[in-house]
Amino acid sequence: MARQLGVEEELLDALFHIDRHRHLFSERELVALSYAEIMTTSARDISEELWDALQYHFDDGEIVEITTVIGMFNFFNRFADALEIDPPPQQGKK
Repeated sequence: MARQLGVEEELLDALFHIDRHRHLFSERELVALSYAEIMTTSARDISEELWDALQYHFDDGEIVEITTVIGMFNFFNRFADALEIDPPPQQGKK
């Protein structure tokens, strides 16, 4: 979906190794990505430092929206994994 929206391949690849490609992301994006990672792996472990950074970069509505998107994608991934649903092939590829 990100490719269809015009996100460059370099940036998509960098998501797998954010620590090595920090220069490709803004501080705001890095905070959101950190939040997504912690929320996905252990949501109860969100530190005060991360919470403060979220509040610095995002207003309350944006934090709710980011949290909702992360939660929904975690749901979709778990749902698809449990039912062994493969993603559809990319357009033009089979």
